[in-house]
Amino acid sequence: MAAFTIQEYQDRIQKTQKSMAAEEIELLLVADPANINYLTGYDGYSFYVPQMVIVTLTDTMPLWIGRAMDRSTCKMTAWIDEDHMDTYTEDYVQSAVKHPMQFVADIIGTKGFGRSHIGVEMDACYFSAKSFQVLKSCLPNAVFSDCTLLVKWVRQIKSETEINYMRKAGQLVAKSMKAALDKAEPGVRECDVAAEIYHSQLSGTRNFGGDYPAIVPLIHSGKKTCSPHVTWSEEPFESGQIATFELGAAYRRYHCCMSRTAYMGNPPAQVAKASDTIIEGLELTIGAVRSGVSSHDVESVWRRHIEKHGFHKDARLAYPVGLGYPPDWGEHTLSIRCGEERVLKPNMTFHLIPGLWFDDYGVVISETIRVTTDGCEVLAKFPRDLFIKNRNY
Repeated sequence: MAAFTIQEYQDRIQKTQKSMAAEEIELLLVADPANINYLTGYDGYSFYVPQMVIVTLTDTMPLWIGRAMDRSTCKMTAWIDEDHMDTYTEDYVQSAVKHPMQFVADIIGTKGFGRSHIGVEMDACYFSAKSFQVLKSCLPNAVFSDCTLLVKWVRQIKSETEINYMRKAGQLVAKSMKAALDKAEPGVRECDVAAEIYHSQLSGTRNFGGDYPAIVPLIHSGKKTCSPHVTWSEEPFESGQIATFELGAAYRRYHCCMSRTAYMGNPPAQVAKASDTIIEGLELTIGAVRSGVSSHDVESVWRRHIEKHGFHKDARLAYPVGLGYPPDWGEHTLSIRCGEERVLKPNMTFHLIPGLWFDDYGVVISETIRVTTDGCEVLAKFPRDLFIKNRNY
């Protein structure tokens, strides 16, 4: 069953076509699984083989192309009719002599677009260099342009239904973070905390369950907290160690993300100072977010605050988040960072992640937010603190 009304999908197609026309793109090839979902509703774990959606300037319904065995998934999840589903046979799958892009190219040629200006998501994770090479060789008279971000920019402003899905994901991520902090104790293995998180993410609430998130839980302890993208190990947490948790939860493929930091015992002064600085800076930054304010101006509130306390952060402060599939829940468009002058608009959504990472430890406390006309909404409700074990929260 499609996650949105047919009217909402049709509006998305029209906005995509408007962006195509502005860039003089006659046919768009969509390979990113999140963009495929956004335009068609298709939702299957099939992106490890080539799949594609074709959008033209005139057809009101996109064409989905995938593996034959995934046609049933398309029929179950997408809003498009069966005339707009086309599938390649198994002899195209991981073959040394045939490639699915040959099948796609044949369709493009049959539709009369063999000499057209074609947009391609060249930097999509699952669109390989081999795929582009085959397309070019099969369509020698076409002109190709990189349209990796075209649909992503259309996705940037969320509908009310999308926001509601993210609010539900916010309930799940708060539940999962509590499960993580309840489980994490000296002597408990990091992998066992990861297991608790997964159970909480997927089991959801009494009213709704959860999807698999696009990124695994990032659990760090001790010196590993200085490296934000290390995954969990089988090592136990130890007394006198710091621990950080970054995780997300998903509902109908829409994400809400959160990070928190804990200390196994009494935190040293430098950890407490970093934590207090982040919490105060995060609250000041949230207070600065509203429609019409530039990304740079929001980031500068954070930057001035931490520099006043002797800290510096080079990495961006926030990135757009929402609909996502592995390996990423980020949307790759407007980041909140120094020098970015684009302004925020209502119903943009960001993971605001003001972490500080040093040589031997890190502290991170983050929120997912929705921009509103006169402020912002924090999409998950969970205490902001440096969590000290054995203290009630």
